[in-house]
Amino acid sequence: MLDVASNPSDAVEWALARFGDDIFRLAFSYMKTREDAEDVVQDVLIRYMQSGKVFEDENHVKAWLLRVSANLCKDKLKSASRQREVAIPEGYEAVAAEEEPKGESEVFQAVMALPEKYRSVIHLFYFEEYSTAEIASILQKKEATVRSLLKRGREKIEKMMKGDDGHAKEL
Repeated sequence: MLDVASNPSDAVEWALARFGDDIFRLAFSYMKTREDAEDVVQDVLIRYMQSGKVFEDENHVKAWLLRVSANLCKDKLKSASRQREVAIPEGYEAVAAEEEPKGESEVFQAVMALPEKYRSVIHLFYFEEYSTAEIASILQKKEATVRSLLKRGREKIEKMMKGDDGHAKEL
């Protein structure tokens, strides 16, 4: 049993050390920028500290954190402030910041190019190694829907990975 209420600051420190990278990777798969993903991680940990929940075990904590992360990302992507972003006026030069994790591969690029509904399921299945039942619970979808999204996501990645000649690219 893990009790957040008994010592919230230690619980957050433990959760960050144990699951911070997992939360960040999921948030990055939704948000596509390092800064937005870091904001989500911070918001998730604040909610964890404020929850005062008692968790059964580490897996329960991780699933809760990832569910909150996914929900926060969806909320941020829908928010009105994000919809009102403006382009940089002409004449100003934008400096490109490092936005993708180091060691980015063509497969990672293909996953990041997927629509969010496929990207999140692919991420949780392949990168976090959750089962389809666990993903269904985290994303609050039916397991059959998760399997369908995985199949379609894989098909989309396969199409993206095909070369101009119709043959698979060497990775």
